[in-house]
Amino acid sequence: MVKKVSSRNQRLMQLIRRVHGLVENADIEKHRQSQDHIGEILGNTREIHYEEFQIGEMNAEWVSVNQAHIKKYVILYCHGGGYSTGSSKYARTLTSKLASCACMKVLSFDYRLAPEHPYPAALEDAMKAWDYLMLQGYGAGDVIVAGDSAGGNLALALTLQLKKQRRMLPRGLVLMSPWTDLTSSGKSFETKAEMDPILSAEYIDRMKQAYAAGQDLEEPLISPLWGDHTDFPPVCIQVGENEILYSDARRLYERMQEEHVAVKFMQFAGMWHVFQMSPFKTAYEAMDRIAEFIFEICR
Repeated sequence: MVKKVSSRNQRLMQLIRRVHGLVENADIEKHRQSQDHIGEILGNTREIHYEEFQIGEMNAEWVSVNQAHIKKYVILYCHGGGYSTGSSKYARTLTSKLASCACMKVLSFDYRLAPEHPYPAALEDAMKAWDYLMLQGYGAGDVIVAGDSAGGNLALALTLQLKKQRRMLPRGLVLMSPWTDLTSSGKSFETKAEMDPILSAEYIDRMKQAYAAGQDLEEPLISPLWGDHTDFPPVCIQVGENEILYSDARRLYERMQEEHVAVKFMQFAGMWHVFQMSPFKTAYEAMDRIAEFIFEICR
């Protein structure tokens, strides 16, 4: 039985590598366009309504279910993509599931991307999205901030920046495969290198060079792992067992435990980086667990 499961998992890893290879492109604009196309296809469902608009000059969209939903709370979503790719459209593979499982509206926004717009452009744009929600009448305690990969980094940086400014913090954080340490000091960069079908150390190096060249990579707003998370709201962290960013997630969890943050750590056997995007059972189960976390902190 063990061999059968292992063999199935290996085939799944090979499939994910092939699919990811269809999206990757050395031309960053073509890479971005491919991601948008994938997001529009996989995120297209009659159950979900997308309302595109602008926050100043920044593109954004509301994602909501076409049925009764909870109106008091809202999810602010930070998309992934290494700070160099990704968009609200690409994130529809996740925001549509979040809106459906949590029965809440999701606000997704297109922060400026590197290398054209390096740090701190993305953080500045995240603050604009946060301030927009405040102007719409939401209180900080009505907002759950969520993100995947670099978006998880941005969700953490946003919360650290709000804390630095002595502003009210969000009700909670949801982090999927968060990229928390741009120094790449985690052991999983070596131990998971052969397993990870999505990321490589070389790819991570390119992304951090584009986003934070010449910066102190241990600056907490760049590598939130090194931040002070005391007084943070409840946090939910999900990570795949087979990804090189496993240590980024695990060490954040351990650090937050030491800081007495109410943090939950969910590790998924055999899974890869942001597996929640995939249209299969484990991804939906992970989303259901996120919804349970959100319902729990919103009671």
